[in-house]
Amino acid sequence: MRRGFKTEAERLADRTRTQMGLRSDAGLPILDLAAHLGVRVYSADRLVAREELVELEELQPGAFSAATFQLPNRRRVIAYNPLSERVRTNSDIAHELAHLLLDHDVREIQQLAGQTFFTCDPEQEEEANWLAGCLLLPRPLLVAEAFAGSTPEYLANKYQVSLPMARWRLNASGVLLQVQRARSTRTKR
Repeated sequence: MRRGFKTEAERLADRTRTQMGLRSDAGLPILDLAAHLGVRVYSADRLVAREELVELEELQPGAFSAATFQLPNRRRVIAYNPLSERVRTNSDIAHELAHLLLDHDVREIQQLAGQTFFTCDPEQEEEANWLAGCLLLPRPLLVAEAFAGSTPEYLANKYQVSLPMARWRLNASGVLLQVQRARSTRTKR
């Protein structure tokens, strides 16, 4: 990930929340963000038969989570996998919206064994993952919740994210260390 991106992502998430009229420590309903950005969100079984999604999931679990399409009229649509749990779907949609907020070009045409498929730049995927986490669980929210003693399980349930997402954001953001140091400093006084 490029230098300074994590700070940039936190700021972008905060700016986006401000534009939506949300406090920096408030939860973000991901479909509200999609509406704010003018993106329509649909279950993929409105586009293809659910049986095909089930077959794909059986062949390669997790192969399809969500995808963004730009229609000829320049409208953008996200299709998500209806077979995923709601908390996973929230992260998947946030990831796709992060690509849009970052103005990523997510399509690279690749050839493998004579088959054509689309891939994404690994650095852009990492950036979208990080920004998605910042959007769903921004640092100010994490700090407030950590000082309140909230567990990752509580955060996952309250903000409708997966438990791994809640744990990752608490650890990767440095919030747990920050709270631990603050409590240690208070104890020493």
